Amino acid sequence: MEKDIKEYITAPILLIAVLLGLSLCVMVPVLDMVILGAILAFLIRPISLKIQSSLKYSSVSIIVAIILVIIPLILLLAYMLSVIVGVTSDFIAANQISSLNLNQSIATFTNYLPIDYSASSLIDYVDNSINQGGSIVLNYIMGLAKKLPDISIKLFVLICSLFYFARDGNKAYDFVEELVPDKHKNFFKETCSEVKNVLNSIFYGHFLTALILGIIAAVGYSLLGYPYGIFLGILTGIFQLIPVIGPWPIYWVLAIWDFFNGNYVRMIIVLLFGFGLSLSDMYIRPALSSHYAEVPPLILLIGFLAGPLVYGIVGFIMGPLILGITYAVLVSYKNEQKREVE
Repeated sequence: MEKDIKEYITAPILLIAVLLGLSLCVMVPVLDMVILGAILAFLIRPISLKIQSSLKYSSVSIIVAIILVIIPLILLLAYMLSVIVGVTSDFIAANQISSLNLNQSIATFTNYLPIDYSASSLIDYVDNSINQGGSIVLNYIMGLAKKLPDISIKLFVLICSLFYFARDGNKAYDFVEELVPDKHKNFFKETCSEVKNVLNSIFYGHFLTALILGIIAAVGYSLLGYPYGIFLGILTGIFQLIPVIGPWPIYWVLAIWDFFNGNYVRMIIVLLFGFGLSLSDMYIRPALSSHYAEVPPLILLIGFLAGPLVYGIVGFIMGPLILGITYAVLVSYKNEQKREVE
């Protein structure tokens, strides 16, 4: 046993292990951006190859693909932050909800409750909850503003990682494949194939579905006359990404808002529109992801909810992708073990 261990633990292996450990320590502050860049490069590379057929220069085609995919995401995030800051600051400064309207709305609502509930206590609870929620959001955004230099560095690392992985990803794959022992090459290739299927399933079955429904929702909310229709559409797309939950919290909140304001016709229309969005997911998602491996909903749910706790905002993307890749590796390992037994 000791002899086998000594055969594996050689001076070069120890040197490589130490250097990899030191390299990891250096990369820890931006490791999430490097991983995210490698994953997004998987999406960018096919687009850049199509563009390359016209431009003939790989670097230029990759830059154009990054601009087409990443820049809109950054602008979208900036738009969301600006809307949140504007609405929160306006609400806190002007106290947009008047006491009279709130009293009337709460009194109407409590009449429909099956229990005897004090309208004044409910008013105080709602008012405090809104103010506390607005303060939390505003403080979080102010914290992000203080971290702007760090965020800028991370974005730069993300774009650079995305560019080089998209351009030289095949070289990195070949390099890793050469390091894999011959007896494990089949496992390595199958693992990469499973990871590719899972990423395609997440991208096309979840992100693309959320994008389509978000666009439909933004158009619908704007036509119905809701303020910040585009922002509401973006929120609908984000909620659509979360398994089990879906977009229903958005249109139910809008329906309750219309109920309080006496706009019963629009309340019914937005509920019907929301139900249509939820039902359309049953047709759009399978049509887009039917050719790829389906990731268990629980894995995606945990990824979407726990990812932001670990990685911040980018955790909404990083969480499900990392858990999805882990699931793909385990599936590949299970298949390899079955073949060995047979």
